[in-house]
Amino acid sequence: MYKHILIPTDGSELAAKAIGHGVRLAKAAGAQVTGVTVTEPFHLVTVAPSQLEYTRAEYRKHSEAYAEKALQAVSTAAAAENVPHRVVQVEHEHPYQGIIDTALANGCDLIVMASHGRHGMAAIVLGSETVKVLTHSKIPVLVCR
Repeated sequence: MYKHILIPTDGSELAAKAIGHGVRLAKAAGAQVTGVTVTEPFHLVTVAPSQLEYTRAEYRKHSEAYAEKALQAVSTAAAAENVPHRVVQVEHEHPYQGIIDTALANGCDLIVMASHGRHGMAAIVLGSETVKVLTHSKIPVLVCR
């Protein structure tokens, strides 16, 4: 079965459900878990509010604090189930590609992630990192709602 499960998280409530599912699956399969959160690099020219209000150093500090909080949920869940785990923060221009690259670099054989939580037209117009992972990954992806 699966030996190494990647669990991406953005720190959301929906991601927390996927973390729980992924960790329980890892325990049942005797697999290890890698938790990942992907942050976008700082851009000098941007319209993203989070990058307009910070300097490069402030943005990095904010990103690291966000990642630490998001990844703590993976560490806590895995430790509670005695599942071997590690967590990583990845910086990538395209979060979906950061997720796929992390899975490949760590030899993961399954990605367990949350759906985007949007419905109807919003999901189509706004897109979803989950849909992009599903579209581009050669590694199986389990989507949790």
